Amino acid sequence: MSDFHSVKRLPPYVFEQVNRLKAAARNAGADIIDLGMGNPDLATPKHITDKLIETVGKPRTDRYSASKGIPGLRRAQASYYARRFGVKLNPDTQVVATLGSKEGFANMAQAITAPGDVVLVPNPSYPIHAFGFLMAGGVIRSVPCDPTPSFFTALERAVVHSIPKPIAVVVCYPSNPTAMVASLDFYKDLVAFAKKHELFVLSDLAYAELYFNDEPPPSVLQVNGAFDVTVEFTSMSKTFSMAGWRMGFAVGNERLLAALARVKSYLDYGAYTPIQVAAAAALNGPDDCIKEMRATYKRRRDVMVESFAQAGWEIPAPQASMFAWVPVPEKFRHLGSLEFSKLLIEKADVAVAPGIGFGEHGDDYVRLALVENEQRIRQAARGIRRFFDTADDRLHNIVQMKKGA
Repeated sequence: MSDFHSVKRLPPYVFEQVNRLKAAARNAGADIIDLGMGNPDLATPKHITDKLIETVGKPRTDRYSASKGIPGLRRAQASYYARRFGVKLNPDTQVVATLGSKEGFANMAQAITAPGDVVLVPNPSYPIHAFGFLMAGGVIRSVPCDPTPSFFTALERAVVHSIPKPIAVVVCYPSNPTAMVASLDFYKDLVAFAKKHELFVLSDLAYAELYFNDEPPPSVLQVNGAFDVTVEFTSMSKTFSMAGWRMGFAVGNERLLAALARVKSYLDYGAYTPIQVAAAAALNGPDDCIKEMRATYKRRRDVMVESFAQAGWEIPAPQASMFAWVPVPEKFRHLGSLEFSKLLIEKADVAVAPGIGFGEHGDDYVRLALVENEQRIRQAARGIRRFFDTADDRLHNIVQMKKGA
């Protein structure tokens, strides 16, 4: 397999190492609390599953569906953008339904990337943001992930020194993994920069509804002129706890979306029609379930921050997303995030995502997902406290032995 060109371009999947260790521990009887994968544990709201069940078995629903999404689903997504962001979309030309935002991102990379094309990607970032383009034959140039003026300084430097000139810049806010949130002013500067340097903007907005203050994260498409250069990806996975349903969207620039739709027409026939019908019902339905989901994750975040601090591990409280991006404690930092993550499984019965899996600039961090209930989060904190206390005792004994020598 190592002889295959596309496979050779992909580094080892570090999360798999953690997954193997986690599986082995569970097989040995350990009760592992999994804060690693961002896999929602909340149930899909009943009115959505009811619509799925109602639609299954109806005439024609078992046939091939529409690759770019059935018209009712695309209209529902356009209505959502109008309500939530005040952004008007043409459902026929500016909305494409995808098999999840991850797959949509990879398909877009296939659609627009020529061999050797340079794409600017934040580091750390969600893996598909970089590896989708690598698999399509592109070249990645890393830029910081902070939505601050330093981001544009790095972009300017990357544009000047990249040969050939970059074709696109990727952004993801609220960020996976860092949980940072961008302002509308940042997006205004981003669109202006992209137009000046003839770049496409590919925005991942999968966590738009997971925010914990009174300021909902904006869409880059709210910026005047953003449609000239931008496609934005959203997902129903987190908003409606529909991760396994594989339903997402790409919206924005008509030229880019036409390219995406053409590539998709060769790759898939779209999601199962009842899933698309149920997804439309979710987007058109009441938002009480979204508010409840948001409140649940906020409670979990607060419990994690409090209980982990009591265990001796300070957790920066995320403003949004379902993740906390947490520095590896100083006494373990020399190990790197992967080895520290392995230790947490072995010594604390807690699984986390090593920051190195999101890029080399994430190696001083781990990502914690808010996918366990509050009782389990407190249990995780107790396990971590026991591990830290044991580690402190070992370090103390080593110091005493050195003093005695």
